[in-house]
Amino acid sequence: MPEPQKASLPRERFENAYAGRAPWNIGKPQPVFRAAANKVTGSVLDVGCGTGENALFFASKSHAVTGIDFLEGPITEAKAKAVERGLSGTFLVKDALKLQEWTERFDNVIDSGLFHVFSDADRARYVRGLETVLKPGGRLLLLCFCDQVPGEVGPRRVNKEELREAFRGGWEIETIELARFEIRPETKALFMGEEPKAWFMMARRAG
Repeated sequence: MPEPQKASLPRERFENAYAGRAPWNIGKPQPVFRAAANKVTGSVLDVGCGTGENALFFASKSHAVTGIDFLEGPITEAKAKAVERGLSGTFLVKDALKLQEWTERFDNVIDSGLFHVFSDADRARYVRGLETVLKPGGRLLLLCFCDQVPGEVGPRRVNKEELREAFRGGWEIETIELARFEIRPETKALFMGEEPKAWFMMARRAG
């Protein structure tokens, strides 16, 4: 079992990433969400939505979509993309660690690279928030860095047992599959010339 992570990744790290060319800001949805689109019915909340590509993909499939991020810059960009593409979506500056305070409820939640940025304590708080905003029987689709990614560049590595433990109570884990994070081509050098390996998990909130 990996050592506990005592602190979540700092806000400044994400501000700096979006000020430049964030590796994950690829201008399109992550392939795993495109492939899983037929598993999604009803409303969608994208937590940590960044500039909105995954959320806007589901909006293009006629889902009622809400995207949240704790940074204003990416949310402004997501809103602009929605207008440019003629898509309907709600994008809000909101802290994913405060989901328990929210009254909105959703049929699905997608997480592309958020779970793995949290410390152990914040991870537990985040999962409790997901249990709050996801309707009973609703589905979570989560993509996170895998423990098979070599080196220490990038976010925290996560193993399958950590996922199972984090979603042990009140969840039914349907699948945990090996996947990849698509990243900007020029950033692959950070990961030995490859797209970093990831876990893609689908789980349902207990009814």
